Order: sequence, then C-alpha cells, then structure tokens
Amino acid sequence: MMSIPSILRPFSRLRMATVVLLSASLVTLSGCNNDDDDDQPALSNITDAVVNNADFSLLEAAVVRAGLADALRTGTLTVFAPTNAAFQAAGFANEAAINAAPVETLQAVLQYHVVGQRIGAADIPTAANTAVPTLSNGTLYVTKDATGVSVNGARVTQADLGASNGVIHVIDRVLMPATQNIVQIAQANPELSLLVAAVTRGGAPVLDALSAAGPLTVLAPTNAAFQAAGFADAAAINAAPVQTLTNILTYHVIASRAFSTNLTDDATVTTAQGGTLRADVSNTGVSFLGNGNNNQTAKVTRANILATNGVVHVIDRVLLP
Repeated sequence: MMSIPSILRPFSRLRMATVVLLSASLVTLSGCNNDDDDDQPALSNITDAVVNNADFSLLEAAVVRAGLADALRTGTLTVFAPTNAAFQAAGFANEAAINAAPVETLQAVLQYHVVGQRIGAADIPTAANTAVPTLSNGTLYVTKDATGVSVNGARVTQADLGASNGVIHVIDRVLMPATQNIVQIAQANPELSLLVAAVTRGGAPVLDALSAAGPLTVLAPTNAAFQAAGFADAAAINAAPVQTLTNILTYHVIASRAFSTNLTDDATVTTAQGGTLRADVSNTGVSFLGNGNNNQTAKVTRANILATNGVVHVIDRVLLP
C-alpha cells in the first residue's frame, strides 16, 4: 500500500478534519430546521384570534355578550370582522354600548357576518354581488374587482387572517341584515317622510314597484332635499300632478343592486324612468348628477342600507330628469 508522502500528510489531515466538521454542521443545521418546524406556533381559533387583536376589542365584547365565543371556536368558518372604528360608526361607542344592546340583536348581527365554510380571498370570483349565505340564513353580496373585495358595500381592508378553524377578513363597516323592504325602510325613517308622501301620492304603480322582489337601488332624497326642490311639505306634494311625481320618483330607481363600492367614477347609470344619471366617485364619497340638475350633484349622505329587495342610498338633493 502506498504511503502518503510526509509533506502531504498535514494537508490530508486538514482535509479529513474539514469533512468531519462539515458533516457535523449539516447534522446540526438539519436538527435546527426540524426544531424550527416544531416551534411554529399553532394557529389560534377564530375566537382567540379576535381576543388577541386589539382592533377587535368591540367585536370581542359583542361576541361575548351574544354568547357566541364557543361557537366560533369550532367548525369551519369565514368571518367578516368589523374593526372598532366600524362598530363606533354603527353607534356602538364602547363596550358599555354593546353590553346595553339586546342579546338577540347582537346574535342576529354577528351571525350575519359568519359563513359556514372557509372562503379565502383567492376563492372569491371576480364578479359583482356574488350571493353568499350566512349562519343567520341571510345573504351577503360579495364583490371582487380591480379595486379589491367588498361585502354589502363594506371594504375588506385586510384579507386572509388565518385561524385553525377558518379565516378572518377585516372589514370597515358593521353589516346589518335586511329585515324590511325599500318602502318599509323609508317609512321607518322620519327624515324620509316627504319621500313616503310622494310615493303614496304616486299610487299603486309606484308602491308596487318599490315593494317588488327586485333587486332595486333607490336614491332616497331627504325631507330637506324635497323642500329645496320646492316641496315644502306633504300638502305641496299632494298638490303636485301624479305624473310629475311618478316621473321624478322613477328617476331615483335603478333596476339592480348597486352598492357604493360597485360604482365607478363618471359611470352612466340607467334609471327606471328611462333616463340616465352620472355617478361621481371620489375619496370624499359618492354623488349623482341628474340631467336636469344644472351640474349640482346629489351627495350620498348614508350609503348601502340593505333592504330585502335591494339597497337604499340617502341623498341630499332631488334628482331631476
């Protein structure tokens, strides 16, 4: 057997030592990688994920008040989760306000935010108003387009927060289930009493149209808007020709479900009257311009009121065809 020349022996020993060290390093690294995998924290369930997020403290209070904490720990669910700011905008200023709300009301509202399957953002089709059933037996209308994802007009501000039993999408508004049709919504709002008087004056054709299955979108002028248009009170409305009122009212109706987030700037919208409106969408909100309004737009002051047969947007000006 040939021996290693003496001058090469140190290098040979060094090479062998290097191989041993590299092998040991690879074993160590492999062990570290396995340890890292083992140390990955398990995903929290949906209830715990809500509890651990400071921006969900009002949602947490509502879940506890409604007695739904355990229900959100099991099953496979998707939750559209309103932030604290969303709850405050809906009139729940703090936990005390939530704890003062009827339990049944909170249960109905919260279950309307929950879908009984996992729906990630990638699973949502690019379309307007995809109907999705909720645990409350209601329907959510989910839109995905170039601007993002919205549900009933509420924007998804953060998608795909993972949970062990589903997924959470953060939204910027509390979703209210529909319990009334468009006419009933107007009748229940004192600021829309002149609109109700005009609809009543229009008679069965108008009442029937606004109570139909739809879907419809109604741009609802406030009392102040009617007064600015020359209808000082219900008596003035009842003195107006029926055909005049019918022409104006049907100009405020769109034969589709158009949430504010479905609208694009400068889009032309066809009304039930046969004329068109122009939508003005900006960072400050949504407005509509009627052909007879001399470039004075009607601003949406309250958007996306869900009805059983469509959606209502309250506006500050009567639109004229």
